[in-house]
Amino acid sequence: MQSRKVLITGGSGGIGSAICDKFYSNKFKLILTSSSEEKLQSLKSKYGIEHYYYKLDLLNKESIENFTSNASNDHKDISVIINNAGITYDNLLFRMKSNQWTDVIKANLDSSFYILKAFLPNMVANRYGKIVGISSVIASTGNAGQSNYAASKSGLIGMYKSLSLEFSKRNININIVSPGFIISAMTNKLNENQKNNILAKIPMNRFGTPEDVANLVYFLSSDDSSYITGQNFNINGGMLMP
Repeated sequence: MQSRKVLITGGSGGIGSAICDKFYSNKFKLILTSSSEEKLQSLKSKYGIEHYYYKLDLLNKESIENFTSNASNDHKDISVIINNAGITYDNLLFRMKSNQWTDVIKANLDSSFYILKAFLPNMVANRYGKIVGISSVIASTGNAGQSNYAASKSGLIGMYKSLSLEFSKRNININIVSPGFIISAMTNKLNENQKNNILAKIPMNRFGTPEDVANLVYFLSSDDSSYITGQNFNINGGMLMP
């Protein structure tokens, strides 16, 4: 790696935590964000004071601007960006309120625009960068009650493909990872019948683990993937084969 600093948003969730652990175990300096002071303190307790922690509210443009201004100046040598943070706010279309739509778009899609616009100039100056966005299998399949989430995650795919065309000549690789059903607090709440119905659609007959996703994200952030850009990698046990 040219540099050993990675920015990871949403580091306190299941997939986010596994991604943080992967980079931490490979001796990266972590730059982590959370909207909660409590979660930031938890991250600091886990990884130590030699790493960097920023409060970031993805629904607040002023918070995003403060973070991107400070962090892009403090860390001009970031070589990897993992845009993992996101939210869900599910409802059927006729019941969906306007803020349910706009909040999900802001957190899952708009935030990537502001973050990448702020940090990409440093990567261009360094002529090196790896960027990975976390989308979802729902971006390709859709899901009843998640039109807002599906729109935000499919928007990421189009955005990252377009940016890969803009920055490939600057030695910056930009890719997307789209997890399927991953073991999480959400899957733990499913009853046996619900789990069996989902597993019936997965040829590997198991849910993925956060570590499965983290391993792929780390590969795409390494020089082993130097000839890969503009791709959407589905990691779903064969549930979707586009």
